[in-house]
Amino acid sequence: MESSSPSVPFPLLQAPVESTYRACTIPYRFPSDNPRKATPVEIQWIDLFLNSVPSFKQRAENDSTVPDAPAKAEKFAERYTAMLEEMKKNPESHGGPPDCILLCRLRELVLRELGFRDIFKKVKDEENAKAMSLFEGVVQRNDEIEDDGKRVENLIRGILAGNIFDLGSAQLAEVFAKDGMSFLASCQNLVSRPWVIDDLDAFKSKWTKKSWEKVVIFVDNSGADVILGILPFARELLRRGTKVILAANDMPSINDVTYPELVEIINKLKDADGKISGVDASNLIVANSGNDLPVIDLSSVAPEFAFMANDADLVVLEGMGRAIETNLYAQMKCDSIKIGMVKHPEVAQFLGGRLYDCVFKFNET
Repeated sequence: MESSSPSVPFPLLQAPVESTYRACTIPYRFPSDNPRKATPVEIQWIDLFLNSVPSFKQRAENDSTVPDAPAKAEKFAERYTAMLEEMKKNPESHGGPPDCILLCRLRELVLRELGFRDIFKKVKDEENAKAMSLFEGVVQRNDEIEDDGKRVENLIRGILAGNIFDLGSAQLAEVFAKDGMSFLASCQNLVSRPWVIDDLDAFKSKWTKKSWEKVVIFVDNSGADVILGILPFARELLRRGTKVILAANDMPSINDVTYPELVEIINKLKDADGKISGVDASNLIVANSGNDLPVIDLSSVAPEFAFMANDADLVVLEGMGRAIETNLYAQMKCDSIKIGMVKHPEVAQFLGGRLYDCVFKFNET
């Protein structure tokens, strides 16, 4: 399902979208702030993006698909750093004042202008292969839990543990480069509940009483995140007779899984009868959300996807960028879940939680 038409608002956002929705959870500035002077929060976030420049530069240097990659990577680092420093002096430069969508978009624009299309491709492929080899074991462990409520809690913990594979976080990129990440260890090492936002008990109680007819899940990272976190949860929904739409990015951005990559992953996990570990997957659809960033502005999605998602009764936004930094307070016309791990100290500070704390926000209509 490719998208070529102009984008439209996600149909399950509360209307009117223009006045009720903004794709930015943390206010970087207020109307009373001087438009020509960067606020402390803007500077804090610009610094966060500055800190990630070395790891992006390193990935770009090693991109064998781009001629003269090291020289172009150097140019990327110089250009993007200069833009960020300029925004500190004048927040209205480069299309500002800045928010996380603009800061991500500028980074992608500079990379793409220099010919870098997917600097994380190699690590994504490696992590997808590793996660696929572990998939059966993860699913089997979930299936062995007989109690419905305990099983769904285990699946939710799996989503949170998988979400730690995020190379957009400078600290995590460093940890990952040292020794990789174990999915099982991440599951066991989640911070203790209650989490900073913790509606898990309310969701578990709803889960045991209700089945949703159609669920849209906005997926996040490649590897353990989508394969060992999201797909076992999606499979459980399919087993309950729910239709599931997995919405993935149109274009590469950091280590987020793209629409073509996710189609390939699902095809590899299906057997000859179209089943995923014994569960019929004919009600599973992979859709192109039309997005090209690690965050998402739901006022602008692919029209084909919007048409397919129109009658869903549960929307799940997953990951720090989509669920926490841009859509934590997004109001939906149907039930919704915002789930992700807090991987930036700045987000932990805003929420009043701990670094690597968890968010599980469940809203019923």
